[in-house]
Amino acid sequence: MLELNTDTVRFIAERSKEFQVEAGESEGADATDEPAAEASAAATTRAELEATIADLEPDQQVELVALMWLGRGDYDIDEWDEAKRDAAAAYNARTASYLIATPLLADYLEEGLALHGYEES
Repeated sequence: MLELNTDTVRFIAERSKEFQVEAGESEGADATDEPAAEASAAATTRAELEATIADLEPDQQVELVALMWLGRGDYDIDEWDEAKRDAAAAYNARTASYLIATPLLADYLEEGLALHGYEES
């Protein structure tokens, strides 16, 4: 069972998708585009993601990392407790940056939720 609020996980997943799109658009912009606006949108979304993750209690941040690892396939659902122990051992102040820098973060979180039996809302 998850200690994390599934709505919070879904919010992080949605913002992560937005950030990936915005960051990709700002990287692909040329001189005739509006890269400043796109970069600003990406920075705003990233700041929102960082704040949301930082506002979680440390044990919730640990569980969020373990959920991402589960969804990525690093652990099976039967290894959930081990994933949480390993995430706790790796815990540091850079959790938000680590998660945000993970390609496909949203997909991994959604898959982790599905493996726990939570349907998409």
